Amino acid sequence: MRSWHGGTGPARAEDRRVRKSAGPEEGGTVKLTAKGAATRGRIIEGAAAEMRERGVVVTTLDDVRARTGTSKSQLFHYFPGGKEELLLAVARFEADQVLADQRPELGDLTSWGAWLAWRDTVVARYRGQGQQCPLNMLMSQLGRSTPGARAVVAELLDKWQGEIAEGVRAMQRQGEIGPGVDADRSAAALLAGIQGGVVVLLSTGRTTHLEAALDLGIQQLRDSATRRG
Repeated sequence: MRSWHGGTGPARAEDRRVRKSAGPEEGGTVKLTAKGAATRGRIIEGAAAEMRERGVVVTTLDDVRARTGTSKSQLFHYFPGGKEELLLAVARFEADQVLADQRPELGDLTSWGAWLAWRDTVVARYRGQGQQCPLNMLMSQLGRSTPGARAVVAELLDKWQGEIAEGVRAMQRQGEIGPGVDADRSAAALLAGIQGGVVVLLSTGRTTHLEAALDLGIQQLRDSATRRG
């Protein structure tokens, strides 16, 4: 993507009503009007869609402008850090999408029926999204682009693993999973299986490996209850 510093001309009136205390990627807050927040959100969503279709490296400023109907001055107004700041915002957006695509099932793994519903949701989502799934762009492109984006990927995986682990603990409290099962390691193994299954799906178009990873991982958890004592 070429430099973001070539934009000229004033931002629109609604965009100028921004009270900035610190950069959004520096841990500060940027207070936007509702219209300004909508404009920034539209840029991020449009950039994410463009990057999924074209790839992070080849997507240009003009591509994002055309997709979102925004000017160069607006783009730099909302992303003064340029390409790196936009990539970080897109990475955060895509990370949120990875988890949102699994809800509400991921947050309610409190019965075997719920676990199987989550399994079906995961398989259906990745089958339907194919090459344009947020996880693919995060892991294969955005996660390698900047240190900030890599940190976003690490945070996503920690959250994802944490929610699966909480589901394991919920089932342990009900006696449905053996007390000796390490919830965190089991969640890590399931997550690694999902990652590997998605890679195979993207390469071959087949979901068999993803389904096997989920089915065997869940079955091992179920079997642990019968191995007690």
